[in-house]
Amino acid sequence: MILLQPPFCPLSISGNVFREAALQSKLVTPQQLREAMTGVVRSVGRSMTVDEIDDKQLAAVLVEMKIITAYQADQLIAGRTKLKLGTYIITDWIGQGGMGQVFKAEHEMLGRECAIKVLPLQKSTAESIANFRREIRTQAKLDHPNLVRAFDAGEDGGVHFMVVEYVPGTDLRRLVRTKGHLDVQQAANVIKQSAEGLAHAHSHNLIHRDIKPGNILVTPEGVAKLSDLGLAGYMHDPDDPRHGKTVGTADYLSPELIRAPQETTRASDIYSLGCTLYYAVTGKVPYPGGTPKSKARRHLEETPWHPRRFNEEVSDEFVDLIGDMMEKDPSLRIQTSQEVADRLAPWASDNSPLMEEQMERARWQPAPLPGPEGQQDTDPANEIAEMAMTEIGGISETSQGSSVSDSAIRSATPPPPPIAQTLVGQYKSAARLDGDLPTISVNMAVVIATVCLALGGLVGFVLGQFL
Repeated sequence: MILLQPPFCPLSISGNVFREAALQSKLVTPQQLREAMTGVVRSVGRSMTVDEIDDKQLAAVLVEMKIITAYQADQLIAGRTKLKLGTYIITDWIGQGGMGQVFKAEHEMLGRECAIKVLPLQKSTAESIANFRREIRTQAKLDHPNLVRAFDAGEDGGVHFMVVEYVPGTDLRRLVRTKGHLDVQQAANVIKQSAEGLAHAHSHNLIHRDIKPGNILVTPEGVAKLSDLGLAGYMHDPDDPRHGKTVGTADYLSPELIRAPQETTRASDIYSLGCTLYYAVTGKVPYPGGTPKSKARRHLEETPWHPRRFNEEVSDEFVDLIGDMMEKDPSLRIQTSQEVADRLAPWASDNSPLMEEQMERARWQPAPLPGPEGQQDTDPANEIAEMAMTEIGGISETSQGSSVSDSAIRSATPPPPPIAQTLVGQYKSAARLDGDLPTISVNMAVVIATVCLALGGLVGFVLGQFL
């Protein structure tokens, strides 16, 4: 039988998983399927029966015709037909977000691109649904060019989802991992914009609680948007299920959030933003390596490596700014996000593009492969940011997913020693700027050389007498 000899109808493809799924999904019409099958025959250059057509070839033709996307083709080949949520058509997979998977989508009528955060069915407990709805309502109240905007929300077949602005480009963490640390101007530009978005959230009495490079989206034009308000909450809100609990990501936690999470203030976000600025200009987290528990202890007790160890272009004034954002005592820290933005302004005057070309993914990338680079931070592969903190309080594996309370932190972490001076002062007097190698002055080098020459002469004289 020659392909597409009339009469031809969809019933003739019964039993073929891909073609049945394509029609059932309503992404492909029978006429479009016929045209694609004809295209396969033309590309092969010979007559074929319906059964001889390869599904991958047929899918490739449909993608080339722009009827379906490559992601949709993969799903249809696997027999999956659920590619719509409400009035939104799923076009691609973006990655893993804080509470579930994130997809790229398009509104069926408006054709507007967007991102959809989906709460998986297996995680749809009463508590997770309440937290998800809380995130939706929280984000919907905010409207700022440096915050990812929420557009819509809904439920389809028991699947809860939130529709947010799609931001082309990448996140700051992936940008740094791909391109290396940013120069001072670029870092100041990104963090200044993030601080301005954060100031808007703070003006609504909201604390983000999970500021980190992975939650700052950067477009190829250099526009930064703060995202993922999944852990955001109102200050001193007793109805917040995470009130009084340590939530966040270990590399960017403020000391007070570890020691006394019920006392969290706007200054806690500024500390996390300071850690993010440190990462942007150095390419390193403040306390690389170790476990979340050890990182938490180091946030309480230690001073990070001097930023100039990793980036010689960082000036003393810029180091002072990072130090003022990362002071361990919140009363000594910069108090408002707007002040952070104002102090960054002199370095952020040039709004030049950060990327020569658009990167493939936008925000929620899969975690990198295990390796030495992956040991730099605990940012990747956290299903929920608070899960990254379960180890701090010595919580067993059977209780993963619960937050760490103030008492658990105190029982696991000894009180930090008194801090002799501010973090800026510690940076100014840091002996670790050039590493732990001992330094030798010129005079000392001359003395050592003279002694060595004298000893060498003496040894030569003694050997000459014996010979």
